[in-house]
Amino acid sequence: MSGSERREQLISISRTLFAEKGFDGTSIEEIAATAQVSKPVVYEHFGGKEGVYAVVVDREMQKLLSMITEALSATHSLIKLERAALALLQYIEESSEGFRILVRDSHAASGTGTFASLISEIASQVEDVLADEFVSRGYDPKLAPMYAQMLVGMVALTGQWWLDVRKPGREEVAAHLVNLAWNGLTGLNPNPEITAATRTQSAIAKPRTSEKEQRDLEKAREKELKEAEKVRQRELKEAEKARVRELKERERLLKEAEKAREREEKIRQREARLAERAARLEQADHPE
Repeated sequence: MSGSERREQLISISRTLFAEKGFDGTSIEEIAATAQVSKPVVYEHFGGKEGVYAVVVDREMQKLLSMITEALSATHSLIKLERAALALLQYIEESSEGFRILVRDSHAASGTGTFASLISEIASQVEDVLADEFVSRGYDPKLAPMYAQMLVGMVALTGQWWLDVRKPGREEVAAHLVNLAWNGLTGLNPNPEITAATRTQSAIAKPRTSEKEQRDLEKAREKELKEAEKVRQRELKEAEKARVRELKERERLLKEAEKAREREEKIRQREARLAERAARLEQADHPE
């Protein structure tokens, strides 16, 4: 093997062992024996177990972050959410060993390569998406970082659970995740499905479609996005109507309160006049 080939072999072997046994349960001797090389070869390439572990973790983090970043490049917020959830599940399905390494309690040798730091990096990207969505809906964009942590944490923990159960399929899991995140508990869809646009995106690795099929898919995607935009505009209009109703109700209550104050003021003035008249009468009946 060339030096680069040997290095890749050692990384691949170490990745499998770290996923199975963790950092502490894996030794340089085991890595070397599995690769059928002497321990000095491993030290030569990585300087020790910590070095190869750091490389493995960094590669997995970059791979997952790249998939999430690509998913968040979609134009519509719903599509971004679907593709991001699906990207994580796809990574878990195709790189189970890598995900097991990331979700373990990472060794200090990995530096920032912990699952918590990975979630934080993903959340910082989602934060920008949520901030734009919040502004368009009239919410406070300062709350976006908190909601990003909530959203990414929900998806990540679901991914950890799905790592072992693998049921239902990743598209169905993604659909239910988005159902809860997008619609909330009070608006859950009993039979959620991811959009056709996201299904198309997740099938990139499959044989390429014909130009006609591609055009049809693109038309379906545009139609779906238009429908999603109509729903969004309808929600905005309903929210605006609710705000107008609330303002009118507030104005009505203020007017009623003002009238009540005016009535009280008139009563007070009348009582003051009566008291003044009574005082004059009493003075007239008992002159000094």
